[in-house]
Amino acid sequence: GCRGARVGLPAMETDDTGNRLRFQLELEFVQCLANPNYLNFLAQRGYFKDKSFVNYLKYLLYWKEPEYAKYLKYPQCLHMLELLQYEHFRKELVNAQCAKFIDEQQILHWQHYSRKRMRLQQALAEQQQQNNTSVK
Repeated sequence: GCRGARVGLPAMETDDTGNRLRFQLELEFVQCLANPNYLNFLAQRGYFKDKSFVNYLKYLLYWKEPEYAKYLKYPQCLHMLELLQYEHFRKELVNAQCAKFIDEQQILHWQHYSRKRMRLQQALAEQQQQNNTSVK
């Protein structure tokens, strides 16, 4: 889970096993950033006031590159990572209401996206059905 992800893992390993482990840990950690409640947890414990942790968040921006982003299951984590570059956003996350608001907005976005996607799929299926019946 997110609480088990190591925070600020040093980039010292050069062997393949070490690199693979670091990749997996950073992949897990960067995806945890999609969870507003986890961000609130980090903020309340002062992580966002720690200069080295803030630098680590900057370092993690490499996940935006397509060759890394393709491994993400929760791409919204990249948006959160982007927002975490701003001190004002990091400070606001101490407030549980802020985290709750972000959480609600993510749910609304997901619901809208799901409905829109379903409508597009239905329209495509109807289009294909019409094409099949008109080609006789």
